[in-house]
Amino acid sequence: MAVAKRVVILDYGSGNLRSAERAFARAGADVTVTSDHDAALEADGLVVPGVGAFAACMAGLKSVQGDRVVGRRLAAARPVLGICVGMQILFEKGVEHGVRTQGCGEWPGVVQRLDAPVLPHMGWNTVSAPEGSVLFRGLDPETRFYFVHSYGVREWQLTPGPGFPAPLVTWAEHGVPFVAAVENGPLMATQFHPEKSGDAGAVLLSNWLSTL
Repeated sequence: MAVAKRVVILDYGSGNLRSAERAFARAGADVTVTSDHDAALEADGLVVPGVGAFAACMAGLKSVQGDRVVGRRLAAARPVLGICVGMQILFEKGVEHGVRTQGCGEWPGVVQRLDAPVLPHMGWNTVSAPEGSVLFRGLDPETRFYFVHSYGVREWQLTPGPGFPAPLVTWAEHGVPFVAAVENGPLMATQFHPEKSGDAGAVLLSNWLSTL
């Protein structure tokens, strides 16, 4: 029997920790919710959740040295999955109510308010995944995922250099197109909540676990 992959869900005061814990456990992972630095470094996979304001999430992340943990894991090609605002803080900066906050800077780009007649974008929406996606493997193109957000990345700015494959970027639309997911080697992220996306979310989590 295969040994369950050890997944740490980083507890830095933001995120749907228990629902994420249950979802990863159902997907077959050995899950721990903790802010412990060493546990987060040593796990097979690290999950960075996040809800609420960009600035508050960054402050919470730094309070447990989560930004350093993410950087150290990626330097060693150790998998990290960001969810919702946990995806947004991986970008260079966020702008909310005129306030600019520096993110982790793993990807260039700005998290900004969506230009849509109704906000927040709350509910089920389809996504447009690129060919070769691992996260969306086995899922119908019309599959819907659960979103709750008013901000997003409206422009993908990373230009791959020689020897570095282009990340796979999945898009969705609410008023304007925005980045719904990114697959960039060991660093992956979703704007939607897979832990709240029913069977489709369970498939996506299982797909991510298969990369660990």
